[in-house]
Amino acid sequence: MQKSIKRNIFVAATYAGVLLLGLLLGQRYADEQGNKQSISILTGGLTGNSEKVQYMVNLIADNYVDKVNLDTIQDEAIQHIITRLDPFSTYLKPNERLAQSEALEGTFDGIGVEYFNLNDTLLVVGMIAGGPAEKSGMKIGDRLVKIANRNIAGVRVTENVVDKLIRGKKGSIVDIIIKRNNEVLTTALKVVRDQVSVSTLDASYMIAPKVAYVKIRRFGHHTADDFKIKLRDLKKSGAEDLILDLRGNGGGYVHTAIEMASMFFKDKRLLMYTEGANELRRDYFSKEPGGFADGRIIVLINEETASASEIVTGALQDLDRGTVVGRRSYGKGLVQEQFDFADGSAVNLTVARYYTPLGRCIQRKYTRANYDQSNYMTTFDLWTMETEFSPHDMYTTSKGKMLFGGGGIQPDILIPIDSNEISSKYREIYHSNSIQEFVYDRFTKKLPAYSIENFLSGYNLPDAEFNDFISFLQTKEIAVNKLEADRLHQIIQSDIEALVGRYYFGREAYYKIKNRKDFFIVGALDALGIQRN
Repeated sequence: MQKSIKRNIFVAATYAGVLLLGLLLGQRYADEQGNKQSISILTGGLTGNSEKVQYMVNLIADNYVDKVNLDTIQDEAIQHIITRLDPFSTYLKPNERLAQSEALEGTFDGIGVEYFNLNDTLLVVGMIAGGPAEKSGMKIGDRLVKIANRNIAGVRVTENVVDKLIRGKKGSIVDIIIKRNNEVLTTALKVVRDQVSVSTLDASYMIAPKVAYVKIRRFGHHTADDFKIKLRDLKKSGAEDLILDLRGNGGGYVHTAIEMASMFFKDKRLLMYTEGANELRRDYFSKEPGGFADGRIIVLINEETASASEIVTGALQDLDRGTVVGRRSYGKGLVQEQFDFADGSAVNLTVARYYTPLGRCIQRKYTRANYDQSNYMTTFDLWTMETEFSPHDMYTTSKGKMLFGGGGIQPDILIPIDSNEISSKYREIYHSNSIQEFVYDRFTKKLPAYSIENFLSGYNLPDAEFNDFISFLQTKEIAVNKLEADRLHQIIQSDIEALVGRYYFGREAYYKIKNRKDFFIVGALDALGIQRN
């Protein structure tokens, strides 16, 4: 399966989860424009029934009573075929393929600014260090008034519209008028569009003496290289042990996962192997020696840890190299290979299953659901994934640890589910964006005069501010009674504190604050024999 590396084999990309406040980095693209020359679905060399699809397309093109969009017909035909296979084989239109590719590559053409739509005003809440926006003089807290002479303040404007205004050829200039400290600047900022890079490492810092913490969002093209650099810096700071946080990491490139896992072993070890009906077994080994082959490793996982993340976790667990803390992972053991069409679209086709070093297949069972196909949104909607995992087969590591096969990876140390986190009331609050609206409206008047260290050690949301937030929810028509407020106090307080820290000090501060009261982190430090202050 050597060709798979060349064709960008990857395990399904990230499913859900991180706070998206609208990166103006060009990762969202306008829908594909029509009126393109039609491309054949299938190429030459077809025989028997396989000719029917192309014959039918040609028949419609030459004989149908009305003009039809053949591109749409062919897209729907491919989509129909793909939906009969499995939940992870997908057909991507050109704009979707490009967006997915650039998300994994970690580079985008844009201006490098992150915004939140607050009361129909785009508030700058983050910027890429050294990016075009920062170079132009834009600052956190600025409000965007006009982009390319189009007014966007006080009017409803979609993300796609903003992206179209922001995007453009690298080196071209976009004029942006901003409002700062309640005054509209008369001179537009001239922002030179450029390619910006976004790291898939959300945080890396010393969480305790001799213990490093690294949070990885997904496994992109540059993840392993970024990890090596961060790891080198952390070791200089005294890191001997590592907490690797893969919670919410839905996957990415297989070769990146292998390169990552290789860093934790001294010698050549089998990290995983793949096999399929049309793919011979291929073994993937570590490269020796790894850059972190001696220290202890704790891997944090949850229900959204999937695919490439499970490859790394499974290798470390099978080979007795790490301790897995958290909750059973998602359970995706299928590998997709990307096949491109001439019009820029592509099919991510499942070509093999992957197995951990001990031979475990961690794929969760799935069955095709009986949905009305006229209403489904994605290929994945047509499938029902087993909610109850049914582990089968027992495996024993070299140190005698018993592991299960079946759906997902079972942690060595289980962290129980927080009932407040999954409560319907908290989900209602979280998905309403009320926390962001409250923070950005209340805490963004001016940046703090103190340092991040003082903020982390000394800032806790006052009870009065929490009570004001509960009152704010009433204005959003979200009713919260006293019992619910008491139960959700700690988790909401942590969310608000973390978002305030992120606004003031950047993405890494968000995780530093959330980790202060994180049960997973407590469990990881306990596993290392470290008591948290």
